Amino acid sequence: MKKKLILETGEVFHGEGFGANWETVGEVVFNTGMTGYQELISDPSYCGQIVCMTYPLIGNYGVNRDDFESIEPAIKGLIVRELCDFPSNFRSQMTIDELFKKKNLSGIQGIDTRKLTRILRNRGVVKGKIVDENSNDEEVIRQIKTFEIHTNQVESVSTKTAYAAPGRGFKVVLVDFGSKLGIIRELSQRDCDITVVSQDVTADEILMMNPDGVMLSNGPGNPEDVKGAQEMINGILGKVPIFGICLGHQLIGLACGAKTFKLKFGHRGGNHPVLDIAKNRVEITAQNHGYAIDSESLKNTDLEETHIALNDKTNEGFKHKIHPCFSVQYHPEASPGPEDANYLFDEFIELMEEFKRK
Repeated sequence: MKKKLILETGEVFHGEGFGANWETVGEVVFNTGMTGYQELISDPSYCGQIVCMTYPLIGNYGVNRDDFESIEPAIKGLIVRELCDFPSNFRSQMTIDELFKKKNLSGIQGIDTRKLTRILRNRGVVKGKIVDENSNDEEVIRQIKTFEIHTNQVESVSTKTAYAAPGRGFKVVLVDFGSKLGIIRELSQRDCDITVVSQDVTADEILMMNPDGVMLSNGPGNPEDVKGAQEMINGILGKVPIFGICLGHQLIGLACGAKTFKLKFGHRGGNHPVLDIAKNRVEITAQNHGYAIDSESLKNTDLEETHIALNDKTNEGFKHKIHPCFSVQYHPEASPGPEDANYLFDEFIELMEEFKRK
């Protein structure tokens, strides 16, 4: 089926549709990963976004039951140069096209993804829509410009009821702002007794569980739209060790007086170099975020910068100078790799051990 991608800035890309035969609209972003498309498709942080893959061939190792990062994908659409129809991998159980049909998701292939990526790099992310080939371009552009990106994205992807992933080790409360399953997997591998709670949980509710530590997960959208999170963080700060990832990192920053800003085109991919300042070591990291902490604003807080992105010098991590709390902007659980930063989960375990000895 013939489809086209239309951007709010007027550019039109013609291609072939795949997946469900639906029109879909959202914020168009790009991801530089060569692999990991299944984890990307199922990452709740992509809620409301249409993702362009810069690597030209996508889907060549298929889709399997083990690599999902959520049960229901929140992504709005996928843009690829070429979609593989016949995957070759012993773990493959279906194609991306089959997955998209099952999940009622739309995608488009056969467009110039290099040109699209250059547009996004030069102009910043824009809204776009995948529509039928016969749609009127001017009418679609008017629709896109009036389309409002929802501010309740975290609420829409967070769990509605608490649930447990039992273990015999430290009791960890995971606040689900759109958590990837990889976070639960890493904590479970360290035998943590995990309770996953909704994004609107209060500090009193967390402290009533008497946890050994609290993890604040990744999630989509603007951190300033997550109502109540800053109050919750301030309510547990100093009373229990805290580890934040991605959106959780930004929320800790806001709660401690730092500021955030929207990046021009975001960091999305599995090949982002980050400098660990204390260790003077470079890690290659998995990232997916459109907002960042303003490094200058950290100077007026009790937060100390610990990690810096080498591509654009933006903040990638900090720790609290007084309380047992640290966080990073990237994804130490990887899913997919690289796994350079996996050790941060071990440091979280050590932080809980130290706090318990006091």
